[in-house]
Parts: sequence; structure tokens; C-alpha cells
Amino acid sequence: MTDKPPRRPRSEIPLIQLVPNMLTIAAICAGLSAIRFGIQGDFTLAVKLILAACVLDGLDGRLARAMDADSAIGAELDSLADFLNFGVAPPLVIYFWGLQSQSSIGWISVLIFAICCVLRLARFNVGTKSETKGKDAAYFVGVPAPASAMLAMLPMFLSFAFTGAPILHPVGISLYLSVIGLLMISRVPTWSFKTTTISRRNVKAFLVAVAVVGASVLTFAWVTLVALCIGYVAVVIWALVTKPRAAQSKDT
Repeated sequence: MTDKPPRRPRSEIPLIQLVPNMLTIAAICAGLSAIRFGIQGDFTLAVKLILAACVLDGLDGRLARAMDADSAIGAELDSLADFLNFGVAPPLVIYFWGLQSQSSIGWISVLIFAICCVLRLARFNVGTKSETKGKDAAYFVGVPAPASAMLAMLPMFLSFAFTGAPILHPVGISLYLSVIGLLMISRVPTWSFKTTTISRRNVKAFLVAVAVVGASVLTFAWVTLVALCIGYVAVVIWALVTKPRAAQSKDT
């Protein structure tokens, strides 16, 4: 029995299969533009561009899998985009917004956050199988990079929603940014929404809740984002409390 000859690469690719990579490129453009507008002092637009990058990041991979358009270059491109959009753009925008008066401490926190993000992405890229083998697939290890980017910008959300100015001292913002960065490379279990299931009878109520959240984001953007960040922190605390109990119940 002879081996099949290697399949030659196709000379043409359907344009629709490039849509996921196009979304990734658009996310990179949004992240880079966020840095530009952060430098110019337009922090509201900068944050909105980072949020847009988060949405695009959530779409590209899922769309690639749905269209069976996964590729090695797409995976690498997505990882590089994640580092820019979640590890570089958010801390830089935060630095331009509220840390320049304490430039040394502020810059150290930016470096800590960025390095923790790249370490997390590297750990995810090279150790996904060994990291999750034999462990509860309902949990991530550490806070994911997109969630960390959102939590890092919580001081900005609070400012935009209530005061219009930084509500924390720059040293406090620097410490907060560093802690969020360290959570990315921690062993803290965080809930993976990918494995969450909903009973059929609750689907309509869930969709209504999603619509309410979407309308709230469009109408009261900053207050809603503050509430979502606080809710996510509550979920992380809940996972810390319940996961050890679940593991103990499985052992007994």
C-alpha cells in the first residue's frame, strides 16, 4: 500500500475564507489607532477602539472555525493581535491618561502588564494541551488576556462614568495595573464561558438578558462596563470558592 502524495497547496483561495484574517487585521488597526489617539489625548475614542478590537478578536476565531478556514498563519496572526490589543494598547492608553505624573512607577506597571500578557499568551500557545489535560475544562488557569484588558481599564470606565478625572492616585492605578497583569500568569481558576450550557426553557430569557445588556452598553456605556467588570470579578471570586469544593467532592 503506497502512501498518498502530499497535497499541493491550492493556487487560489476563496475570498470568503480570508474574512477571519481580515477581522484580525482590522483588530490590529483598531489597537494601533487606540495608541495614536491615546497619545493625542482623545482617551474616550482610544478606549472605544480597544473595545472594538475585543469584539473583533471574539469574532475572528469563531468565524474561522465555523467556516472551516483555520490556518497556521491565522493562529499566529491572532496571537500577535492579542498581544497588541490586550497587552500593549490598554496599558499605554492608561499611562497616557493617568500615569504620566508618576512616570517611573507608571511605566514599570505598563511593563509588568505587557510582560505578563506575553507570558500568558506564550503559555497558552505552547502548553494548551498539557495545561488542560486532566483538568476541569470549565476553567481557565489565570485571567484571560481580553478580560485582563477590560479589568485594567476599569479606572478609566469609572472616571468616564462619574467624575471625568482619574479617581485614584497614579500610584494606586499603577499598583492596580500590576496586580491585574500578575493575575494573567497566576494559577487562579477563572470560569470559561465556552463550556457553559443553558437549558432550552431558559434560552428566551437568556437572549432577552443579552439584549438588555447590549442596549445598556449602547445607552449607558461606561456605567454598564463598570458593572460588567465588577460582575466578572465576582465570578472569579466565586470560582476561587467553588472550584476547590468541587475538586474535594470528586475526590471523596
